[in-house]
Parts: sequence; structure tokens; C-alpha cells
Amino acid sequence: MGSLGQLPIWGSKPCIMGIDEAGRGPVLGPMVYGCLYCASSYQKTLSTLQFADSKTLKEEKREELFEELKTNESIGWAVDVIDPRDLSAKMLKKNKINLNEISHNSAIGLVRKTLDLGVLLTEVYVDTVGDPEKYRVKLSEIFPAIKFVVAKKADSLYPVVSGASIVAKVTRDRALRDWVLDESAENMQRNFGSGYPGDPETKAWLDNHKHAVFGFPTLVRFSWGTCNAYSKDSVDVVWEADADEDESNRRASKRQVKLTDIGFTGVKRKSEDIESSGKGRCKFFQARKLELLAQF
Repeated sequence: MGSLGQLPIWGSKPCIMGIDEAGRGPVLGPMVYGCLYCASSYQKTLSTLQFADSKTLKEEKREELFEELKTNESIGWAVDVIDPRDLSAKMLKKNKINLNEISHNSAIGLVRKTLDLGVLLTEVYVDTVGDPEKYRVKLSEIFPAIKFVVAKKADSLYPVVSGASIVAKVTRDRALRDWVLDESAENMQRNFGSGYPGDPETKAWLDNHKHAVFGFPTLVRFSWGTCNAYSKDSVDVVWEADADEDESNRRASKRQVKLTDIGFTGVKRKSEDIESSGKGRCKFFQARKLELLAQF
């Protein structure tokens, strides 16, 4: 999503880019990374467009500025919208990817897409995630031809990052406002507040939309620690295949005690083999042809 369609006429001249995010902390909804880029010669004009850290602007002003920059042919922009399910899946899978790395990868992706378009990026300003210097070195190693400036509060220091902040914030706000709940339960409500863990309205929504077996709706980042407090009434699920494996392991262990003296060991039956065969699964999952997902 954005203006990354064709190379603008000024794109072959030295350009600058700003990168910022919106929605890093909330327990609900996507995290959005946004970028804004323009010719280096446009910097002075950019500073007159009233861009500021999106958190300091009212929603109406953010929307107004976003619509203005969308029609400004001297500005390019793009976003990366990271679904809450993707965030949680990456953070909980076997080879975990933490939130900082997810953020870095998103920013790197925006730079790469802009370069692939043919834009001559010479300077990129980034609102830091983690240690600014380590982040700068990481980016510089990937894109050695670009000068990177990574700083805390970059969205309030550099107009090009302020613009990116507005792009990211408005995109996330609209994504939440227009979010289509996949779940079809009759008691599904949209009054989830800001999505931040400390918001009383968000807390109440989480409490009213938890399921003892299936957890939370897909709007929720279920990997967030905030969700742990709502899992007290959750049902412990014991897979039949796992139960069979435990019993098989116990029997194998007993056999090993007797057979080790003559050099034999029991063979354990892997739960993956049972799962892939479809045996030992609850009828609910068999009927829906659901299979074990070993990796995301």
C-alpha cells in the first residue's frame, strides 16, 4: 500500500527517507511501519508542511495531513501492515523472532522496496528500535551506499520522519476502524478502545471476548503478556496422541530397563507420526481435516 508504483520524475536524483512505526505497544490490531521519501532538494519545503510527531496531533489533523501528502507529487510513501496473528506467530514459534527484529525487518523491507523501484536513496532517517548505534550499523551493513541516521524521538526531530509517523499512525487507525472480525459469535463487539493494555475499555473487551478453549479473536496479539491474566479459566487441552505417546514411552522405559543388559533399547513412537496419520486425534479435528502445524 502506498505510492510505490512507478518511479517519480525526481526519484533519480538524491533522495531522503524517513521511517517510523505505529502500534508497537497495543495488544490489539496490527503494527504498521510507514515511510515517506522525497528529493533531498525538497527538504526545506517539507519542513513547512506542518508535519509533526503524530502522537502530538489530533486525529482530524493527522487525517488532513495524510490526505495532503497523498496528493503531493513531490512526496512518495509506503506502509507495511503487520497482522496481529503474524506478530504472535513469529514471537511464539520454535525459532522465535522478537519484536525488535520484526520491526527491523519491516524497516529494511521498506528501504529495499523503494530502492527496487529505482529511487536514489542517499539518506534515511529512522526512529530507533533498541540501541540506536547498533541499529545504524546493522542498516549500514545491509545498505552501504546509504547514510543512516538512527535516533530516539526521530519523529519529533526530522520532518521526513514526522511525515512517516503520520502515514503509519493514520494507516493503523483506519485498519482498526475498518477491522472485520473473522469470528461470528453473537456477542462480538467493536468497543475495544485504543487497544493499549492500560486502557480500561480494552481490558473489558478482552475479558468479554476470551474463549476457554479457542482463546481470543484474531484481532488480539495473543503473545502479549497482557493476555496471560485472562487465561486463568482456560481449559487445559490434552491431545489423545500425546496421551498415547506418554503411555508408549512409559512402557518403552520399562522394557529398556529389562533389555539394556543385553544391548536392546525401546523405540519411542513420535507424536508427529500419529498426528500425520490422522490417528489419535479428536473427532472435532478429524472432521475438519485439521493437521498438525510443526512450523509457521
